[in-house]
This record gives sequence, structure tokens and C-alpha cells, in this order.
Amino acid sequence: MGRGFIGLLLSKSGYEVCFVTRNKKKISLLKQRKQYSVYIANQTNDQIDVKNITAISSQDKASVAKRIAETDLITTAVGVSNLQNIAKKIADGIELRLQSNTRPLHIIACENGIGASSKLKKYVYEHIQKDLHEKADRYVAFPNAAVDRIVPAQNHEDPLEVTVEPYFEWVIDRSEMLGGLPEIKDIKLVDSLEAFIERKLFTVNTGHCCAAYYGYLQGYSTIQEVMDDPKLKAEIKKVMYETGSLLTEKYQLDETEHEKYINNILNRFSNPGLTDKVVRVGRAPIRKLSKGDRLVRPTLQTYDLGMDVSHLTKAMAAALLFDYSKDHEAIKLKQAIRKNGINQVITKYLGIPSSHPIHNRIANKYKEFKHKYQLREKAKLTL
Repeated sequence: MGRGFIGLLLSKSGYEVCFVTRNKKKISLLKQRKQYSVYIANQTNDQIDVKNITAISSQDKASVAKRIAETDLITTAVGVSNLQNIAKKIADGIELRLQSNTRPLHIIACENGIGASSKLKKYVYEHIQKDLHEKADRYVAFPNAAVDRIVPAQNHEDPLEVTVEPYFEWVIDRSEMLGGLPEIKDIKLVDSLEAFIERKLFTVNTGHCCAAYYGYLQGYSTIQEVMDDPKLKAEIKKVMYETGSLLTEKYQLDETEHEKYINNILNRFSNPGLTDKVVRVGRAPIRKLSKGDRLVRPTLQTYDLGMDVSHLTKAMAAALLFDYSKDHEAIKLKQAIRKNGINQVITKYLGIPSSHPIHNRIANKYKEFKHKYQLREKAKLTL
């Protein structure tokens, strides 16, 4: 995501881009070449050379702090659950910066989550001296953003090359900015971000993970295979229609335009130029099933409006059966269900109490799916 989307746009806008990473090989190559290639998964497989690039090690705390003290913009693409792990390094850089640099600094968490930059600010301020908080507020901003581009796992021989889909969207909350940020081409600045981020999270991310969880149960390897299955594609579309009902009601979206948005996303999932693994898209099911994320949050909001959530509850049941052996959250979830039962897991991990009407709907659908899944596995063994 950092190379295939954020770094690409910043480089096109004339920024000097410095990546901070642990990967020694990539650091060496980026410092040596000062560029890399991005391939667009379209009919002509367009190549874009991203230039004016360098890199430093995330383990080199002094160099990271020095860069932060001098830079105009910091972006992250590490996953919401990892923001806390990078906060101390950012805080050290801000404290160094405030000694002599009063240019505005914008820090934007480009993650799949609501209020990711606000979360990062909270973590960062825990490491900044309290007597510097007021000064930091004057010169450092954490505008929230919505980002959208499918970047699957890569299999290039060159570790710097990356393939991405043609579509992208980067929306930033202008009301949270300080001004003075050099122009970034192809971004969208808005006065209120909530509608954009929930439209994206509850449509793209909800639909994408549903494709992964249904595909996993059916034994498919890629999202593209899932989208070639008419029944599963129809089920995913129904989930997106349910979240669409919420979004059009909550934000007064045009229903026809939102349906076009849904159909465009389904086409993006089907892109034959991408090979997106089901286990990649479905990874970290505990996070994706948490109360504030892409499944439970829209389900509860939709239910509260008196709208149908039958397909969303089915999708959550499918997610609870994602037991990929190389995903630590999937294994933790499986062990918790085995030890405590499905109802306790729904209460603890999804944050839906047993008294809530959809609690048992999810539990019953989980048991139904599990029974069918076990029968299918037995049939395979018999063959």
C-alpha cells in the first residue's frame, strides 16, 4: 500500500519520499536505485516508475527522529493494530522537531479504519512530554483519511515492484488540517469525512472480507475465483445492499449512484489482472469482527434503523469459521470457540450481548454453516 498507492501519489506530486521499514533488502535497494516500478492491473499492464525515493531503517531511531524533525508529511500504512507500535518513534521525532522547526507537520494514518489518525495521535501523545502538548497542537495535525486501492500480495522477482488495481481514492478531512501542506495530486479534500470513510469501509471492506470468508468455506484460493461463482457473488452483493440501505439513509446518498458504486466494486474484485488470495483478504478475523469494524458496526447500525441484516449476520457466521492455520487470530478464534462456545465468543469478540436479537441469529447460522462444512469435508475424505 505504501509503495503502490501513497508513495506513488506523493512522488507524482513532487515530494521526496522516504520509506521507513524493517526490511533490510528493500532499504538497500531503495537507497541504491532511488526509484521502483508500479504496474497497473489493466489491459495494457501500464508501468509507472516512481522516482525521488529513499529509505531508512525503522530500527535507526536517531535517523527516524531527524527525518520527522525536517519533513512536511508523515503517512502510515502499517495496519490499525500496529499504530501503537510506531507511536514512540513518531513522538521522539516531534519532540526533536519542536525544538527548532515551526513549519506545520501533517500526520495521516492511511489505514482501513475509522478515525485511524485520531487513534495514532492518542498513542503518540502518550509518549510526548505533557508540557509540550499545547505546542504540538499548534504545529502538528493528525487529519483523518479514507484510502481505497486493492494491493494484493506480491510475487515479483524484484522485491520493490508492486502491482495494483487501476482504481484509487484518497480522501482527507480538510477541517483537521493546519494549512501549509504542499499539494498532493489526485487527492480529495472534504469538510466532513465520515460519509466517505463509512461508504468505503462498509462497502469495499465489508464486501471484500465477505468474499474471503465465503470463499474460504467453499475451498477457493483467490477472490477472483469467488467472484466467478454466481451464487457467492450474489450473496456478497446482497450484503453490500444491506450496508447500502444504511448508508443511503444515514447520509442521504443517491440510491442509483450508490448502486453504481456497488457494481463498480464488484468489478474491481473480479479484476483478472490481480491474484488476491482469500487467506490474505480474510486475515485477522478478530479485528474484522470487532464492534467498531466492517461487519459488526454496520450490522448494528442497520438493525437499529429497522432494516434487514440477514445477509450481514450470515457473513459474520462465515467469518467465525475462518480457521486458517497460518493466521494467529484465526487460530485464537477457533480455540476460543472450542473452549468457551460460540455464544461467549460472540459476546466477547463481537461485542454483541446474548440479550441482543441478532446474537442468536449469528450463533444459529454459525452452527448451520459448521454442519454443512463438516459434511463437505467428510464427503471429500470419502472420495
